[in-house]
This record gives sequence, C-alpha cells and structure tokens, in this order.
Amino acid sequence: MEQYTNELIHESSLYLQQHAHNPVNWVPWSKEAFERAEKEQKLVLVSVGYSACHWCHVMEHECFEDEEVAALMNKHFVCIKVDREERPDVDQVYMTAVQLMTQRGGSPLNCFTIPNGQPIYGGTYFPKEQWMHVLKSLNQTYTSEPEKVLEYAKELSDGVQQSDLIAVAEPVSPFPTDKLWELVRRWQSRMDMVEGGQLQLRNSRFQATSSFYCIMDLWKRMSKSKSMSI
Repeated sequence: MEQYTNELIHESSLYLQQHAHNPVNWVPWSKEAFERAEKEQKLVLVSVGYSACHWCHVMEHECFEDEEVAALMNKHFVCIKVDREERPDVDQVYMTAVQLMTQRGGSPLNCFTIPNGQPIYGGTYFPKEQWMHVLKSLNQTYTSEPEKVLEYAKELSDGVQQSDLIAVAEPVSPFPTDKLWELVRRWQSRMDMVEGGQLQLRNSRFQATSSFYCIMDLWKRMSKSKSMSI
C-alpha cells in the first residue's frame, strides 16, 4: 500500500497520476487552488511537465519524492501539478514569464505565483539543495516584504502582456464544422492505423490531448461512425 496519496489520484492524466503518491500535497489546476492560496496567504507553485520528459522524472525523484522537500513545499505553498499535454495554454503563459525572467525555458517548468496567478519567479530543473534554497527564499521574501513581491508580480505580468506572446482572451465562438472536418482529414493522413500514434513526427508519435478533443467534437456534430473510424 502506498504511504502517500494526494488529489492527483482522481485525475485521468497518466502523468498526473505518476505524482499521485508523492509526499507533496499536489492538487490539479483549478480556480479553487488559487482561492485556497488567497485564504491561506501562500504563494502558488505551478509545476508543468509531461510523461516523456526525462528531467521531469529526475526532479520528481530528487525533490518531489523527498520527505524533507515535500514538508517545506506543503507548509508554505499551494502546489499545482499540470500535464503540459492537457493544458498547453497554461504551459505557454508561464513559460513566457520564465523566459522573460531567465532568458531560457524548457521542461520541467516550475513557476511560482502570487494567489491571483501572476508569476514572480521560475525556472526549469532544480537539484534538491538549490530547490530548497529557492523555496525558503521565496517564502521569506513573501512573508517579510509582501508589497515588494506584489509590485514585482504586476510589473512582470505587464511585461508578459506587452510582449505580444500572449493574446488577450476573446469570447470563443463555435469552430465551423467544415473547417473542423478538414483539420481531421489532415490528421488522418499522418495517423499510423496499424501501430497507433502519428507518423513523421520529430519529437513524439503521441497525439496531443487537445487533438482528441477536436475529433470527439466532430464525432458529436457529424456522422459518428465516420469520425470514430479515425
């Protein structure tokens, strides 16, 4: 029987489930997680990764499976785990912020935010000692100089918006069915109908989760047997 179980055990993502038995009290991305951070006056850690990421697994072993590290994270932070394949939008926002801060990016992505989601610090892979130093320093600064942290968060968020790398959200209108079917037909030509996955991809044979959502949307709108055969 596993010694630890957190809220990720209820998630469908295999990547998130891999972290379900970490001693870290991970929670999935949700509005409630940020509301909890506001109520408890804690910073938020948004940690983004994916199953095929080598350094994601290395950092999990060195940091997130370590009880000493987990105790520090659980005490001072609300810790959110995100599957990049399921939420590329979240990854894009915080990757942009980390790139503005450090001039570099990659996976895993670990970004700290204030309770409203505005980033204040981040990076990629951290070894244990460096990670613990970051945790202690951020908590101390947020506790002793909260106004300074909030001001920096606002300036950084303004910089992200002005970078034009993140478009202002607009109301979403239904995607035209004919365009959706055209998109699925293009995918079909790249699908391996024998062994599964996609053909001729440099990075992965695996289709993004968002692509399957599009196919299921088409299945609901049009001939179910036609799209399900894909």
